[in-house]
Amino acid sequence: MTQQDGKKSAHPSGDNRFKLLDRAITKHQASGYSLIEILHVAQGIFGFLENDLLMYVANALKLPPSRVYGVATFYHFFRLKPQGEHAFVVCSGTACYVKGAIEIQKVLEHECGCKFGETTKDGSVSLITARCIGSCGLAPVGVLDDVVAPKLTPDEALRRVRLWKEQKKEVAA
Repeated sequence: MTQQDGKKSAHPSGDNRFKLLDRAITKHQASGYSLIEILHVAQGIFGFLENDLLMYVANALKLPPSRVYGVATFYHFFRLKPQGEHAFVVCSGTACYVKGAIEIQKVLEHECGCKFGETTKDGSVSLITARCIGSCGLAPVGVLDDVVAPKLTPDEALRRVRLWKEQKKEVAA
């Protein structure tokens, strides 16, 4: 959208974050080859990739929405929902699955009161699965707030989540 003097006006929604996203799109010459980079920028600006934002990127890069959505859902880094204060990613690849990832998932779902792919009601922890983290020799592997946790056990997973919960209580007090 342009004004009569040729300058870009604010996004129709009035959300100025789109100006930052537009700069990144322009920097990459609105090329479809830059889709992953643009999605990284969009998530950094907005916190997660909601459907309207994915459509905006698809239109800006002149790509089919199915391709943009496919990329956003393929890579575990991208989030389609708001994330909690902490992220607990459990690898669900073959090696991790065989070495006990499913038990880790079960105890965390019970402890947090939500399923993987969701965030706790208080917004403190997001439980996320990744198809493969690429650290099969360290199975089962978790990624806790961007830090790899090798040879994870259900007890260690619970300890980490409970530590996050206690830290949240201390901050609230």
